Amino acid sequence: MTFLRWVKKALDHLLETLVMVVVAVLVLDVLLQVFTRFVLNKPSSWTEELAVFMLIWVSLLGAAVALGRGAHLGIDYFVGKLPERARLATEVFVFFCVAAFSFLVMVLGGIDLVRSTLELGQPSPALNVQMGHVYLAVPISGFFLTLYAVIALVERLRMLLHKDNTQPV
Repeated sequence: MTFLRWVKKALDHLLETLVMVVVAVLVLDVLLQVFTRFVLNKPSSWTEELAVFMLIWVSLLGAAVALGRGAHLGIDYFVGKLPERARLATEVFVFFCVAAFSFLVMVLGGIDLVRSTLELGQPSPALNVQMGHVYLAVPISGFFLTLYAVIALVERLRMLLHKDNTQPV
C-alpha cells in the first residue's frame, strides 16, 4: 500500500468515526428532547439547539464522507452514456469544479466566517457556545471535500492521460 493510500484510508476512518459519533450524539439528544417534552412535560431549552448544531456537522462532514467513497449524489445518467475518454474528461472537469469551490468558498470563506464570528464573540442562545466553533464545520468539511476532489481529479487525469484502467483509490 502506498503512503498516499494509507493516509487516505486513515483520514477516511477518522472522518467516518467522527460522523458516527456526531450521529450518535444527535440521536441521544433528540431522544432526550422527546423525553423531556412528552414525558416530563417540561421541554429542555438546549436540546433543540444542540440538535441543529449536530445536524450541521453531520451533513457537512457526511458530504465529505460520501465524496471520499465516490457515493456523492450526482446526475450521471448522461455522463455514463459517453465514451470512456469523454466520461473521464467530464469527471476531471467536475472534480476540478468541486475542488475549486470547496477550497475557495468552504475553506477560505469558512475560515473567514469562523474568524469574524469568533472576533464578534457571538454565543448561541441556549448553550452559550461560541458560534464560531459551530461554524468550524464549514472549513473542516471543505478541507476534506477539497482533498477528496483533488485525489479523484489526479486519478482521473492519470487514467485519461495514460489510458490506465486501474480502479480509483
